Amino acid sequence: MGSHEEGLGPGDLREARVRVSKRARVTPLHPSDALSERCGHKVALKCESLQVGGAFKIRGATNFLGRVGDAERARGVITYSSGNHGIAVSLAARQAGVPAVVVMPDSAPALKIERVRSVGGEVHLTGPASSERKARAEAIQAERGLTMVPPFDHPFIVAGQSTCGVEILEQMPEVGTVLVPVGGGGLIAGIALACGYHRAGIRVIGVEPEGAAKMAASIRAGAPVTLPSARSIADGLLPQRPGDLTFSIVRRFVADMVTVSEEAIREAAEFLLRTERLVVEWSGAVGVAALLTGAARFSGVPTAVVLSGGNVDPSALLGHVPAGASGPAGGGR
Repeated sequence: MGSHEEGLGPGDLREARVRVSKRARVTPLHPSDALSERCGHKVALKCESLQVGGAFKIRGATNFLGRVGDAERARGVITYSSGNHGIAVSLAARQAGVPAVVVMPDSAPALKIERVRSVGGEVHLTGPASSERKARAEAIQAERGLTMVPPFDHPFIVAGQSTCGVEILEQMPEVGTVLVPVGGGGLIAGIALACGYHRAGIRVIGVEPEGAAKMAASIRAGAPVTLPSARSIADGLLPQRPGDLTFSIVRRFVADMVTVSEEAIREAAEFLLRTERLVVEWSGAVGVAALLTGAARFSGVPTAVVLSGGNVDPSALLGHVPAGASGPAGGGR
């Protein structure tokens, strides 16, 4: 990789690794015999569903909070999130002794709202659109002098998420393809940078729900586009627009974007629960959905699939209770 992307150089990723290691855990890369047999090549699952806070988001939140000055810490931080980022910011803020405010959609799964509150976040509920959350958070920020912790479109966030990619490279040196869920693009941007800096030739592939394919639409348009709405059971993947920074990195370093149906997402999450004994939320299962449906087609290449979160009631995965939000919300992978 010749030049630094938007000011994010190898040194930023190394420094983020040090900060993130103080709060986040190195999650397992779980070999899947069932998927390896079905696909005809080695497949391993990066279990961010077992991460602190139940999702990869603690990585970016910890790195961001580690870069905030004392004066900003004293006033507190605010963010907007469909759930996992809000949980992560609340956790990182509590560990740093910083007050945290989280604006969430009233359509967010109750489990995520309660988890934000349980770890000390002050929750404000608003309408389901990601633009509504952002506007409400900015209004509270201005009123109370808080520091905004963006869900995905910030160098500190992307650098924090890159640590997931670095771990994959260390745990699976032979990896040739990495499948990553895509909401706002913070996770895939970080993983793509980690691969770009550390090892050439790895194909990073993003996966979106069919009803919320904002990154794929943006790649086709050559610039970030805003979807009129975003709908899916994958409540963490519903921003209506990718970030400017994340789009820039994805366009340059991500090999492909694919989409999966609602049925495929459900089947993938149930497959992970029944076959791998892993509780993975709908958003975290889209990479496996791409493998099971053939949306991501390749053969003979050792593959890592990121399971980005596990904040879901297991009974929802089995169809026993409502699955959660399905409106135009947005969290931001």
